[in-house]
Amino acid sequence: MSKINAAGTARLGRRHVKRLGYGAMQLAGPGVFGPPKDRDGALAVLREAVAAGVDHIDTSDFYGPHVTNQLIREALAPYPDDLVLVTKIGARRDEAGAWLPAFSPEALTGAVHDNLRNLGLEALEVVNLRVMFSVHGPAEGSIEAPLTALAELQRQGLVRHIGLSNVTRAQIAEGRRICDIVCVQNLYNLAHRSDDALIDDLAKEGIAYVPFFPLGGFTPLQSSILSDVAHGLGATPMQVALAWLLRRAPNILLIPGTSSVAHLRENLAAAELKLPEEAMATLDGVGADEVGSPRKA
Repeated sequence: MSKINAAGTARLGRRHVKRLGYGAMQLAGPGVFGPPKDRDGALAVLREAVAAGVDHIDTSDFYGPHVTNQLIREALAPYPDDLVLVTKIGARRDEAGAWLPAFSPEALTGAVHDNLRNLGLEALEVVNLRVMFSVHGPAEGSIEAPLTALAELQRQGLVRHIGLSNVTRAQIAEGRRICDIVCVQNLYNLAHRSDDALIDDLAKEGIAYVPFFPLGGFTPLQSSILSDVAHGLGATPMQVALAWLLRRAPNILLIPGTSSVAHLRENLAAAELKLPEEAMATLDGVGADEVGSPRKA
């Protein structure tokens, strides 16, 4: 039995997927731009993930751009029947690698077709609309126009399910009036917990919550408390941070990313790590002022 089965499953659209998945962002080059330094290594990570039982991979065609999706297709196609590929649209990269909004109906339609082409699919299982009203995090603003355009692509059969990324409560509520929302993907980890109440509310609605940067992202989590708990459990700090998220709520799906097979195996082993109540209580006391803050492009 796959070790990651110990983490259980959660509903994502029409499927139930294992709660410990894989995020493919780091497979592109530095700054998530251009090709990887080690193409064979990137392909090996993807194949190892699926061999280890991962059935939920998060990606986007603006990673690279195009690079990550092309790697996924090369490594894994024809895809296993149980593999769910989740992508996102709403952004683009300029020639210098900057992240820019791409919210027009034409841009969103083009992005869906780019994902379909580079992944080699006829329909995308889940597409997250990445909201970019601010580069610093979620910011208020209506998402009616772009989400309506995405819902039209869903009606055309190009997209099966829709999620939202980098959004506020108000935008989630607005989105649910337009179409069914199966997941929300926001910044959340041991240090950054502004979505605590939102996670619990989404759990009651059966909506998956997918924290991006579960290990801190471009600036990994650093905390003496986290390190001490990990030492006491004979685990790594990153394994403990992932195990804490798995305990946090049953609707959380994890997509830790790495370009290393060794780190992938380390991350997936967190599925079997049991955190005692004392450790959970200690970790719950970790504050953002004690842990390094990640930065999101």
